[in-house]
Amino acid sequence: MSIRGTAMADFRIEKDSLGEMRVPADAAYGAQTQRAAENFPISGLRFPRRFVEALGIVKYACAEANEEMGLLPSAQADAIRAVAQRVIDGELDDQFVLDIYQTGSGTSTNMNANEVIGNLATVAMGGAFGSKLVHPNDHVNMSQSSNDVIPTAMHVAAAVAIHDELLPALDRFAASLEAKAVEFDDVLKSGRTHLMDATPVRLGQEFSGYAAQVRGGIRRLKACAAELEELALGGTATGTGINCPLPFPEKAIGYISRKTGLPFREAANHFEAQAAKDGFVLVAGALNSIAVALLKIVNDIRHLSSGPTSGLAEIRLPAIQPGSSIMPGKVNPVMSEAMMMVCARVMGNHTTITIGGQHGNFELNVMMPVMIHAMQESIAILSGALDAFRTNCLDGITADRDRCRELLELNPSIATALNAAIGYDKAAVVAKKSAAERRSVRDVAREMGLLSDEELDHVLNVRDMTEPGVPGH
Repeated sequence: MSIRGTAMADFRIEKDSLGEMRVPADAAYGAQTQRAAENFPISGLRFPRRFVEALGIVKYACAEANEEMGLLPSAQADAIRAVAQRVIDGELDDQFVLDIYQTGSGTSTNMNANEVIGNLATVAMGGAFGSKLVHPNDHVNMSQSSNDVIPTAMHVAAAVAIHDELLPALDRFAASLEAKAVEFDDVLKSGRTHLMDATPVRLGQEFSGYAAQVRGGIRRLKACAAELEELALGGTATGTGINCPLPFPEKAIGYISRKTGLPFREAANHFEAQAAKDGFVLVAGALNSIAVALLKIVNDIRHLSSGPTSGLAEIRLPAIQPGSSIMPGKVNPVMSEAMMMVCARVMGNHTTITIGGQHGNFELNVMMPVMIHAMQESIAILSGALDAFRTNCLDGITADRDRCRELLELNPSIATALNAAIGYDKAAVVAKKSAAERRSVRDVAREMGLLSDEELDHVLNVRDMTEPGVPGH
């Protein structure tokens, strides 16, 4: 936010340790936020709503703990809590004006929160902006440092978003896949390996595999997300806990847990919690694994629906929008394509978080803001894409049973079932002749006089081929 060329009457003067700053007259933030706004006019990207909410939760909980310990007068504590609740509720998002590309500790954004809460709490107590009846450092930031507040808020924000948004969306998606697995259990079709015809499967089995992938992703994400429950609060500047009373972390984190409903706890080692972000990187890896699985699933669905005349066309997707500005009647697998792009973005965010995690230099990680942004974006777009794909595509998929049967009957890999009866070499001759002449394996084997019709019925029971064991035995 630049102040050049704006009339002086539009500003007020606020002070910090470096001196005076002109701050927009109607801004709730103060001098340090204004300095950062002028220092980092980089991307226009702001911290996500979930992170601002988490900052409000942390400030609310800290005021509770400081008052309980007799360190913060009730009047200031009440005023801080009231404004912090407004931050939590999103009423003050327009006051969080800083770019994510800033100081790597996020100090500027911690001070943004401190100044907004301090100024508005001061006004609530009858003072004016900048008069600091509620001081941003002495009161709002009491017993804290940016170096433990920001890593605490980044864990809280990610844990809450995963719990409230992503895990429910994944569960709904898995349930829809499981429903399709049941619906399509009777649909016999060609299996494919190396993109080539292989022994038969049931369409329901394919969808059961997709469902299992998503359930596996849920299981891994839950296990990894437990790492986020350890909070850095109490370590203050370097992990030593200077200026932080011993009871403070437990009390403040207890209030955070009550506010969120999640079982947060104090970090076992504050030096690790502030210098490293290994748990955060682990969670990003779980999201990356989910993105890999989802890309495989929706790409399979895209190919299974390809056509309608020159592709596989074994399933039909809901026609939700025209697919071409020039070709009438064309309908494209747009939901798959949207999900594929989301997955690519999540994979890129994983790389960003991985590189960010490498920069825990001595006692502090200095790439937290971009890691926060990448994590929150991944959680948000995965959650949105899962629900959009499920409602606009997955739930409306139907099977083209006739097309599945047509392709299956021409599949030379059905000859695999003949191995036990006539041996691999003769079965290979049948398979090659079937493929070359585009005739069924049954017709070719009958013509070659290798087995009787009764024997062929016994051995070439396609449903039996989709179950473990030897067909016909």
